[in-house]
Amino acid sequence: MEIKVLREYQIELADKTYSILKEYYIAYLSMEMRVGKTLIALKAAELLGVKNVLFVTKKKAIYSIQNDYENEHFGFDLTIINYEQLDKYEPEFDLVIVDESHNLGAYPKPSQRTVRLKKIIGANYLIMLSGTPSPESYSQLFHQFWISDFTPFKHSNFYKWAKEYVLVKEKWINGYKINDYSRAYNDKIMQVLNPYFISYTREEAGFKQINIIEEIKIVDINPKINVLVKLLLDNKFYEFRDGSKIVCDSAVKLQNKIHQIYSGSVICEDGSAKVLDLSKIEFIIQHYKGLKIAIFYKFIAEGKIIKNNISNYTEDPEEFNKSNDKIFVSQILSGSMGVNLETADVLLFYNIDFSSTLYWQSRARIMNFNRNKPPIINWIFSNGGIEKKIYDVVLKKRSFTTYYFKKHYLNGEYKYVAKN
Repeated sequence: MEIKVLREYQIELADKTYSILKEYYIAYLSMEMRVGKTLIALKAAELLGVKNVLFVTKKKAIYSIQNDYENEHFGFDLTIINYEQLDKYEPEFDLVIVDESHNLGAYPKPSQRTVRLKKIIGANYLIMLSGTPSPESYSQLFHQFWISDFTPFKHSNFYKWAKEYVLVKEKWINGYKINDYSRAYNDKIMQVLNPYFISYTREEAGFKQINIIEEIKIVDINPKINVLVKLLLDNKFYEFRDGSKIVCDSAVKLQNKIHQIYSGSVICEDGSAKVLDLSKIEFIIQHYKGLKIAIFYKFIAEGKIIKNNISNYTEDPEEFNKSNDKIFVSQILSGSMGVNLETADVLLFYNIDFSSTLYWQSRARIMNFNRNKPPIINWIFSNGGIEKKIYDVVLKKRSFTTYYFKKHYLNGEYKYVAKN
């Protein structure tokens, strides 16, 4: 097995993480994706001298984390689990490392996995890892720190915290008036949290390629797709010749069905999947011959279309990276975190998700420290479809993480000014 050696900057960042843990018991590695947060966290654990470490991550990332642990011969016991396994573990660890910790940022109420993690972590050391700690609002930071007994926020719940750190507004959704807690006082929050954060960029790490080339490819589709969409917009209903139906009894369901249809498939009311158009997969087969490609899709039926028309696919990123003739295929949700696609010539998106978090996470899969060729991402959108509109919305929700990487924050030169 190849023996890895931590890079100099990783050792320095691990030492900083150790110092933060000794003082605050919590450290947050809010570093750009692919700079090696896992190795930095594991090295910090070794410096801390702990004996038992729990690493909570996504299922697809377990293999690479185990490799890092074994290759570096760290002197502590490591248990690696995915989030779905949290109920099987009791609080018996000295340190817990929480990967993609932004997933714990739901508000105003915490998710079940967040509550479970709080019971496990308690008064133990905590390292949180995320390239996008607050992808849509700084309000997402409260519950991430709430899981530790050493949180700097002493409020018992989000609602009490929000009275001090959020400009609460009322808004109407589906005829109901609710409180909007997304408008957090960013600078005031970071004035408290800044000592816990370590930020680092790919450029600072010395990546050879730091700029992703991102292009949209527009594909002409079967005209019948536009006819079907028009019928759904007018009638909110469609029945196929075999009796299966599309029923859009809400605005959300209508949008979801149109989103599916423009990429060539739809799930009917009885649960069956209809393949409506193969234009996107035919475009990919024709235009990417001779290139090593990886494909992300959104809906399960899209994955079936891809796999039924491409014989040399794999869902294993390790197999993909070792092979010269394999095509990596994964759903965006499962493949956007912890997957390394460094050998891909082009990363293709068969469709797009509304989540800005998935946008930033998934496109970073193609980045790597030693990558020599420019990282290229292509979005395969239907001509006249809904995908480009979703893309524009996602870009407007650009990650708040970029705020952390501004030099005035990296240098500690920040100031909160109260608004009258």
